[in-house]
Amino acid sequence: MKLRTVLMGAAASMAMAPAAYAERGSDGQLGIVMWQAPSTMNPYLSGGTKEIIAGSLALEPLAGFDAEGAIYPRLVTEIPSLENGGISEDMTSVTWTLRDDITWSDGTPLTADDVVFTADYCMDPNGGCSQLAKFEGITAVEAVDPQTVRITFASPRPDPFSAFVGSQSPILQKAQFENCMGANAPTCTDQNFGPIGTGPFRVTQFLTNDTISLEANPEYRDPAKPAFATVLVKGGGDAAGAARSVLETGEFDYAWNTQLAPDVIAGMEAAGLGQVSAAFGSLVERIHVNLTDPSSSLPEGERSTAAHPHPFLSDPAVRQALSMAIDRELLVEIGYGTSGQATCNYVPAPESWASDNTDCLTQDIEGANALLEEAGWTMGGNGIREKDGVQLNMVFQTSVNAVRQDFQALIKQWWSEIGVETELKTVDASVFFGSDAGSPDTLQKFYADVQMYADNFDGNNPAPYLAKHTCDKAPSPANQWQGEGISRFCDPEYDRMVSELDGIIDAEERAQMGRTMNDMLTKDSNAIIPLVYRGTASAHANALGGVQLNAWDSEIWNIADWTRVAQ
Repeated sequence: MKLRTVLMGAAASMAMAPAAYAERGSDGQLGIVMWQAPSTMNPYLSGGTKEIIAGSLALEPLAGFDAEGAIYPRLVTEIPSLENGGISEDMTSVTWTLRDDITWSDGTPLTADDVVFTADYCMDPNGGCSQLAKFEGITAVEAVDPQTVRITFASPRPDPFSAFVGSQSPILQKAQFENCMGANAPTCTDQNFGPIGTGPFRVTQFLTNDTISLEANPEYRDPAKPAFATVLVKGGGDAAGAARSVLETGEFDYAWNTQLAPDVIAGMEAAGLGQVSAAFGSLVERIHVNLTDPSSSLPEGERSTAAHPHPFLSDPAVRQALSMAIDRELLVEIGYGTSGQATCNYVPAPESWASDNTDCLTQDIEGANALLEEAGWTMGGNGIREKDGVQLNMVFQTSVNAVRQDFQALIKQWWSEIGVETELKTVDASVFFGSDAGSPDTLQKFYADVQMYADNFDGNNPAPYLAKHTCDKAPSPANQWQGEGISRFCDPEYDRMVSELDGIIDAEERAQMGRTMNDMLTKDSNAIIPLVYRGTASAHANALGGVQLNAWDSEIWNIADWTRVAQ
């Protein structure tokens, strides 16, 4: 499957070049709509894309990925390599050299101690870190001197660019967060809502699930940037309202995640005020199957945990039948058009990592029914299959979104045709993708039988993304529900492969193991049921220059370069 970038809209064939910079803050206020409102600015406490993007306004990693997926330096002098000595000859360590002109937004210098602290913060065994997979296989993070950091791995690492590379794992200021380790992490409201950063903006006010106000960082390393003096991030509403506020009314400059049907987008673009851009990276709309029991009859703290296997989704035949019953091509047609592709893969890119798994692309209702019959699930008089007194009766949840609700309705119908009764549940996106460990409706809690959503990984190395599904990363009370293994998939053989993957030197051998692991999660177990390989789509005003949508990192990765252009 080849990567492609799709730009929709009549004016979208030509990228807007940034205007010459006059001075910092000369372009006034930038308005951004994130209808899935961020619940924190700390991406280590939420795996949600909305928090990662919001955090990237202020926080930065050592290096990032550009719009083509290439790594580039941000807080460091250069990207480490074997040639420059930054990667050790035995590939068991990587050394980063910090720039000497980087200061935090409070005016204090960034040092290697901040980097070491951030590693300790995420890897604290008493805490719950949403980005823990980024630190898989790291045995030590050390400050060689104030400007130099060495990361050591348990085995040779030909691609050492996971921790601190990309907006999912930025650097936190030690002085601000040092009392927020472990179990204290989620209690540090002031720090999590207003992190001191090195990025182009700094937070002036954070209202949970509502608005974020920011101002240009006076300490930002380029004195001419950012061009905007302030940023207002408005949360709430829905995708249609967000897109309309940019494309039809011109109230805002940028609308994140305009997940709408193609005909709806085209109608809005006709107003001539803006356009929607879509870039393909690694984003897959999918269904996660809960392999544990979410029943409310269980004691709180035991629901959706490994202590209680699911009463019928533990049966591989049921999971396979659910996948077989879905018409993915129709889902693409009604939901995404040219900005979507039917897929059977959890990891759709890079191309060498994409499995040739295509069996799921053909809907097979008859085959799904035969499979369930063979597994002993017989059709009852009410049209619901049952076995040993257990009925195939499920709760299917997702976030509030018009495309997702269309998908739910279709999938419910297809599942009814194989004897599965489905109750549809929708959750406000700000809650579903939120970080509140006390909420019963987050995707991490997974108090449902199946749920649908999408996320992606930074850069072009899927290894940390695959590492999310080891046995020890299932969300639970022990990690404050911050684990990344949403389906509660647990296979010792998979864990072994995760531990070995990053030590494989040969690129094709690495990709082959990655494809095998992808298949273990999808066609072999159906713990994850992929649906659509999606483009990352967002709307921006024609008067907003410098926008270059990035599907490999925070999509607003170059916001310091955005400007207001004359129309």
